[in-house]
Amino acid sequence: MAEFTFYTVAMSRGQISRWALHEADADYDHVMMDWDSRPESYKAINPMNKVPALVHHHAEEGGGFHDHVITEAAASNHYLADTHPDKGLLPNSHEMSSYFRWLFFAAGPLEQAVVGRAMGWEVPPEKTTMAGFGSLELALEAVEGWLKVNDFAAGSRFTMADTYLGSQFVWGLRFGSIPETPAFKAYVERITQRPAYGAANAIDAKLIAEAAS
Repeated sequence: MAEFTFYTVAMSRGQISRWALHEADADYDHVMMDWDSRPESYKAINPMNKVPALVHHHAEEGGGFHDHVITEAAASNHYLADTHPDKGLLPNSHEMSSYFRWLFFAAGPLEQAVVGRAMGWEVPPEKTTMAGFGSLELALEAVEGWLKVNDFAAGSRFTMADTYLGSQFVWGLRFGSIPETPAFKAYVERITQRPAYGAANAIDAKLIAEAAS
């Protein structure tokens, strides 16, 4: 049995955590599902019936295992960095504030803003302070300001926060939900050159192609 079991749908946010699994060089098996045939038993892992989900089969002293279930891609990705500290994906003491700032910003305000715009939900200007994301323009302006002077989420080097923040821009620029600016384009080019990104993306691309054939 592999150390991790990864539950996912190929064309989903699961791609974010598959990238993290490869960055961590984690020992994992995947359980592939599709949107129409997720088994009822999967709700025991994630009651919301969402993907991805990660189950860590944690070895006990003296033999045996107990399972830790992690849902939410941002949480799963950080968990993988934390359980594979030798891979250099965690922030150091000087990077920690930026690491958590942009990891949670991407999982909260940025994703909410992108989805809200896609759904046609416009926040009245007088209520932007009530909405956690303010507006898509405000959220993007915040990230762009950072990426104009920093190469990565935590500063000058790649960390696990970039698997989540970066995925928002890989998808956003690909599908047009985020406008292409020089800072965003350069960031996507930096992160997608990583071997782990290429390996993970190839797996899901093949699965998507097979499902469509």
